[in-house]
Parts: sequence; structure tokens; C-alpha cells
Amino acid sequence: MRRTLRLYAALLLTTTISLCAATPEPAEEAGVPGQRFLFGQSAAFTGPAQDLGQNMRLGIEAAFQEVNERGGVHGRRLELLSLDDAYEPEAAIANTLELVANEEILALIGAVGTPTSRAVTPIAADASVPYIAPFTGAEFLRAAVQQNVINLRASYFQETEEMVARLTQDLGIDRIAVMYQDDSFGQAGYQGVLRALDRRNLELVAIGVYPRNTTAVKTALLDLRRGGPEAVILIGAYQPVATLIAWGRHIGFNPVFMTISFVGSNALARELGSDGVGVFVTQVVPFPMGDTPPVTVAYRRALAAHAPDASPGFVSFEGYLAGRLAITALEHCGQEVDRTCFLDNLRRVGTIDLDGFTLNYGPRDNQGSDTVFLTVIGSDGRYHPITTLHDIVVVQP
Repeated sequence: MRRTLRLYAALLLTTTISLCAATPEPAEEAGVPGQRFLFGQSAAFTGPAQDLGQNMRLGIEAAFQEVNERGGVHGRRLELLSLDDAYEPEAAIANTLELVANEEILALIGAVGTPTSRAVTPIAADASVPYIAPFTGAEFLRAAVQQNVINLRASYFQETEEMVARLTQDLGIDRIAVMYQDDSFGQAGYQGVLRALDRRNLELVAIGVYPRNTTAVKTALLDLRRGGPEAVILIGAYQPVATLIAWGRHIGFNPVFMTISFVGSNALARELGSDGVGVFVTQVVPFPMGDTPPVTVAYRRALAAHAPDASPGFVSFEGYLAGRLAITALEHCGQEVDRTCFLDNLRRVGTIDLDGFTLNYGPRDNQGSDTVFLTVIGSDGRYHPITTLHDIVVVQP
């Protein structure tokens, strides 16, 4: 443990020195050179959270290809440079240093995770590089001090509030437990659950914790079972969440399982198989297989053109919306595009309509959407949109 802490301290010191040496002064910014608009991404492309990074990248690239085939923006192509951080803060720091040192990078987009974002947002802020549409609902990214951060999605506090509201109001459940990942992401979701319960004068009946980037959830499962909950809210990535649910089914522990958008819905359903029937997942984007709003149809068309073998899903849809958001900011800038113009146009534009999916920003509001959607895994192994939890076992296709 002491050796790990010493290594991390050394890395942070190296980070500070490198940033001072490698990052151009904001005052020297004269625009974004070249014949393209280049965006940077540090995300998980390997490890237990790899499905999240891969699909965020897929959706962003689909949006970029869609606009490139129409001639780009202001005659310039959009491109994405992606680096793998495996959902580890130390790797995200190294990647972000490399990306912000590249003067051609207009903005960072589509990062995956709370612990990684917490580690790198100070670097992006010091370099005056916009940090756009991270795949996390962490509250710290929504603070007014985060002047270079633009969020697309609803927050974890909003997701967990919706979970507790639906469990208590729809099903009359008041014995609620939580399992969370032992890091800043898990803590964000855990605190959201506590806030929602406190509003209703309720307390958790059990708590389970597991280490990030592992599937070591058996101790957490036993801790949860001892509390006798009627429902368990799961704050984690798809592999550990699937492992806990599957083991729970195996030992006859069958409360209502409900998990958060970060889980990676397609991957979770795939991992669970038949054990997934009746598992609820809150989402922060519309149902990707629906026809409304119209952006869902545009997304599927763009995804099919970019990656014909890819299956539509919530994560790649969020990536597509992130790409569309970046395109909108570029279009509003006019011919003279730089980082300042790009960021200011997102903060000051007010309402952005992405084919029916509406985002609202303001000088002190850097979160576009406040909407939380409900879904459940049906007996067909697919997700189905729902409005209440009354049908808690199966939703037929």
C-alpha cells in the first residue's frame, strides 16, 4: 500500500511538471490549426469497463462520419483521437497530458468514469481545454466552478432519486439496500441513494462494497443478504453487477434489482442472460430502438452506416448525442473556431434541439438534460421502456 501511494504521489508530481512544460498558455490560443477538427478521448477500451469506452467511441465516430459525409463543418472534417485508460485514473492522467499538449486538439470528449474524470479535469481546466459529455453523472462535474466542463446527461443524484421514488411509490418498498463500487463513482451513487432515502425518512437496511475493476462481490452479496432487503440498488460497472445478480439468483436471493445507467446496458444484458429478467436500469438517453424523438432514427441510421454489424444501444447512443453536441457548437462558432468560442457557444446558446432531444444550458448550468428514463430487461433478454415498476418480473416484447 505504501509503495502504491509513493508511486501515485510521484506520478502526480510528474503530471504537474509535465503540464507546465507541455501545455500552451491559454493567451497564446490563435485557433485550431489544420484542415480538420480533432477531438481527444481518454476512455476504457480494455478491462472490465471496456464496453463503455468502446461504445462511446463508436457513437461519437458515427456522428462525426455522418457530418463528414455532408462535407464536414465549415469544410473541415471531424476526427477523434482515442487513448485507452482501462478505467484507471493514473492512465487517464498520462493520456490527458498527451492530448492537451497537442495544440490541434480542440476539446476532450466522451471520457468514461468518475474516478478518471476527477483525476484529469484539473489538467483540462489548467490547459483551457473543453471537457465535453463525459460518461458519468458525478455531481462535482456539475459545480459552477467547472467552467470548462459541459455535461450532456442527467446526474447520478437524479437517477438515484428516480430509483427510490419508483421503488417507494410504485411498489411500496421501504427496505432498500445498496451495493457500490469503492471509489468516487460508487460514492457518488451511494450518496445519491442516501439523499433520496433521507427525503423519505428512510435508512438503508444493508450496504455492500466491492473494489473497482474487479468482480469480487461475494462478500458484498453476503452483507446485502443479511439485511433482508426488498430491493437492491447497484452502483457499478456491468461485470461486477452481473456477477452479483447471478450469484444472488443462484443462492435464492431475489430482491428487486435496480442499477444505474453507467452499468452499460447492452453488456449487462449480455452478461446476465436469463438471470437478467426483471432487472431495472435507469437511463439518461431515450430508448434507442424507438421512433421518438426523431434523433433515435437518425442515430440508428448513422450507426448502420458507420458500423453495419454494431447493435444499437444506450451507450453508443449517448456517444452519438455527444458527437452531435460537439457539431452544434462548431456550427455556431462560424469560420473562426477556437477552444474559447467552442466552449462559449455551448454555455451561452441556451436551448439545443438535437432532433427532438432537448438540451438546456446557461451561464451557471453546464448540464444539458435532466431527464431520467426507466427500462427493464424482459423475458426476451432485451430492454423495454417503462413508466412504472408495477410489472417487476417480465415485460413481453
